[in-house]
Amino acid sequence: MADAQMAQWDGVTRRESYKEWLVVRRDRLADAARDGDWDVVFDVLDEEPVAVNSARLDGRSGYRPLHQAAWHGAPVETVERLWGYGAWRTLRAADGARAVDIAAQRGHGHLTGLLEPAPRRELPPEALGPLQHHLHRLVRHRAGGGAGRTDLATRNGMRLPEVEVLTETDRPALWFPVPGMYGGFKIQLHDRELVVDSWIRVVGGSERTDRVTVDGVELQEGERL
Repeated sequence: MADAQMAQWDGVTRRESYKEWLVVRRDRLADAARDGDWDVVFDVLDEEPVAVNSARLDGRSGYRPLHQAAWHGAPVETVERLWGYGAWRTLRAADGARAVDIAAQRGHGHLTGLLEPAPRRELPPEALGPLQHHLHRLVRHRAGGGAGRTDLATRNGMRLPEVEVLTETDRPALWFPVPGMYGGFKIQLHDRELVVDSWIRVVGGSERTDRVTVDGVELQEGERL
């Protein structure tokens, strides 16, 4: 399962998925980032660092704090401090824009070089799309999407993990919890493949490991998905 040092993908998009106190905190973060109020942004992130890569609940833009910093043309020191909390440069907004793209569109030249992704590990562009497509298929399969049922990730309107993030995390691994699954997915990048461990904590013996390649998903049972 996840450990304290592993990066976490926050795919929650709906307010009802969180308790009210956390909704209030996430609204405060999103409002402050939208307004360029970085003191408040950092106050919230001091309490919940993992929220640095979270978007507004029920929002449409998919902007995270780093996207907002790019939009505002924030000082270099602000961007560097967001990195200190673990902000990812490869994250894409709902329209596919990364922070560097937003800064360039807004004419904030002092940020474009800083925001250009600097991968720690290589993943060929031609492998990225297929890996992400097949990973999302596996997530829906393991989250209960079988025999005509709608899976938990879809029912909760979750934003599924972006594989490109794994090229820049400190470790090539992400933890992706799914509400209602009482567990989730540990996703690890190995060269051009993903190794995906998943758990459903309320189901004994649910632990399993599946392999995702550019050609599809190799299930633990020896089948293909």
